[in-house]
Amino acid sequence: MPERPYTYYDFTLSLCPHCLRRVEAKIVFEDGGVYMLKRCPSHGRQKVLIATDIEYYKSIRNYVKPSETPRRFNTATHYGCPYDCGLCADHEQHSCLTVIEITDRCNLTCPTCYAESSPLHGRHRTLAEVEAMVDVLVENEGEPDVVQISGGEPTLHPQFWEILDMCKRKPIKHLMVNTNGVRLAKDEAFVARLATYEGAFEVYLQFDSFKKEALESLRGRDLREVRLQALEHLNKYNLSTTLVVTLQKGLNDDEMGQIIDFALQQRCVRGVTFQPTQAAGRLQNFDPATDRLTLTETRQRIIEQSPVFTAEDLLPVPCNPDALVMGYALKLGGEVFPLTRYVQPAELLQSSGNTIVYEHDPRLRQHLLRLFSTANTVDTITPELNQLLCCLPSIQAPNLRYENLFRVIILQFMDAWNFDVRAIKKSCVHIVSKDLKIIPFETMNLLYRDEEKLARLQQLRDIPVL
Repeated sequence: MPERPYTYYDFTLSLCPHCLRRVEAKIVFEDGGVYMLKRCPSHGRQKVLIATDIEYYKSIRNYVKPSETPRRFNTATHYGCPYDCGLCADHEQHSCLTVIEITDRCNLTCPTCYAESSPLHGRHRTLAEVEAMVDVLVENEGEPDVVQISGGEPTLHPQFWEILDMCKRKPIKHLMVNTNGVRLAKDEAFVARLATYEGAFEVYLQFDSFKKEALESLRGRDLREVRLQALEHLNKYNLSTTLVVTLQKGLNDDEMGQIIDFALQQRCVRGVTFQPTQAAGRLQNFDPATDRLTLTETRQRIIEQSPVFTAEDLLPVPCNPDALVMGYALKLGGEVFPLTRYVQPAELLQSSGNTIVYEHDPRLRQHLLRLFSTANTVDTITPELNQLLCCLPSIQAPNLRYENLFRVIILQFMDAWNFDVRAIKKSCVHIVSKDLKIIPFETMNLLYRDEEKLARLQQLRDIPVL
């Protein structure tokens, strides 16, 4: 009997990337890759590469854990995912990280910008509006894990410090500020004041490339000196910082190892987050057909380029393993020790595991013996260190500090090309909208960000799945 040229593996619902209509999709293995096959009545058949590593793609199912839901849901389930966001009662994951956009304005007009920000776009939210956004999140979460103040460029907001003070009064475990670094580079006093928000506070600094051409393509400006000056100020005050890299194939995906090495040399940097470009918003120099990077391609490039992280260090994150990869290392005594390789998958799936089993590493062992009085002759690391191994930067180890931790994250925000309802239901990075709904990052940028998208969404809601 004749055979199809692929192996059928799974089935899901996706979106047509041209009209955003909800369509059925097969997941198949073909020629060493994982593809999504779908058909739109108006735009025909589509074949989208969603992973380049079949074995890794299959392995992510081993990291699925019971869902952690919010204390309450905000919208009813009526039209079906992704047309009921808010969070609806069908969503499977609470808000691990929530973005609060305090302004639409920005001091750049980046060719790549999911929010389409610019100096003249939109407006600043009032302090009362921002507090209402934070309060709805607190009602959902009790104690939100990570809140990221964003925009636009949040440092432009005329009430920026009042907003930070308000957030610090709320029961937020970890507060971040997402910034392009322009203000931080120009104004050391601004960084010094940021550093007074000590404790669970962090800067999420845009850091895409060391190449002039790549920065001009992504950001419209050569920002190399701006980024280095911002880091000089952040290092001076040892203000915890994550470097965030927007990736595009053939543009800056050859720099991942170089950026990790650079980050490890910075006193203030606690890790690097790599985000393949989501096909949403303003995309002037991006062709989804040729410039897309899958999560597995990104992971493989890190493995090839970094002398620190190997395949056994970069593991799926259980809250949303389709979209998140994370690797941890410890910086001890001037050395870097990859840590995730010593974690068994069963440990990751426990919300409160007791030990981390690891192979014998004499140098790491000696450092830990000095740090932990309870770490004796057994090949385990005490529960104190186990507190480090989480997708959140909450540190409870009494003999280690946050600056001892270094993490690499791959965060893939799905778009209409690789949209998978099964995975989107576990999205844990959310945005509080202007009308106080809590919406997954992916669907916010595709369907809910502005009036034009909402009007299109209303038209889509009553179209049957095909």
